Amino acid sequence: MQHLTYFDSIILGIVEGLTEYLPVSSTGHLTIAEKVLGLTVDDKSVTAYTAIIQVGAIAATVLYFFKDLVRLLGAWFRGLRSADERTHHDYQLAWAVIVGSIPVGVVGFLARKAITGGLRSLWVVAAALILWSAVMWAAERRHTVLEAGGVQRGEGQVTMRDGLVIGLAQCFSLIPGVSRSGATISAGLVNGLDRVTATRLSFFLAIPALTAAGLYELKDVDPSVVGLGQLAVGTVISFVVAYASIAWLLRFVAHHPITTFVWYRVALGLVLLVVLGAGWLTAT
Repeated sequence: MQHLTYFDSIILGIVEGLTEYLPVSSTGHLTIAEKVLGLTVDDKSVTAYTAIIQVGAIAATVLYFFKDLVRLLGAWFRGLRSADERTHHDYQLAWAVIVGSIPVGVVGFLARKAITGGLRSLWVVAAALILWSAVMWAAERRHTVLEAGGVQRGEGQVTMRDGLVIGLAQCFSLIPGVSRSGATISAGLVNGLDRVTATRLSFFLAIPALTAAGLYELKDVDPSVVGLGQLAVGTVISFVVAYASIAWLLRFVAHHPITTFVWYRVALGLVLLVVLGAGWLTAT
């Protein structure tokens, strides 16, 4: 296993920041980038590195939504003390985020060996990119029907059930190529949330999930492969690029369907299948 260089760190930090919140799969893109850079994609230090630099993207989320998060935490604590406060929609939204964060934590821990081992295959990435695109397409169709019927719900109408449904869907994102945002936004649309609300809830759910993953993977970093400098560079770049990606995506989804990303996902998946089939890249 070669030493991860600063050049590798810069490339992976950019890829992470660009793709973490777009419904195109950051893990899938990172796996492809690692392979192109000549890294061993199922090496524990490499998989740990990609999980840790996600903390940069999470820091960007916390900064971008800082006022919202303070508001939600305040509503949650007030609701614990007062029955009247429990009827407030911010209290319900806070519980939706808490409940929605549990499934991926449990499944991620139980399936950790498969996630960092067998699933780190470019064949899996290619298949997931293509197959989950069908789910995103169906979710957008469902959204169109609900929008036409005027039965969509906004952020003030998010329930704990929404959090649980979207949290369960988030578990599919543990498969490289599915996309965490692609899974959660799709679930939100199917469940009757408007596109912006589903996207914002996807961002909120990312904070506990990715923070826990990054902290847990710290133990697997081998200093002979990944140095602290490389970790710092990748995390900082991930933070800067992710912040810009969040701002762009929120503006984009307000006026465009998520099926816009389907064409890119399917094209990338097909190209990857051709490259793997031709032997130009190995799967792991």
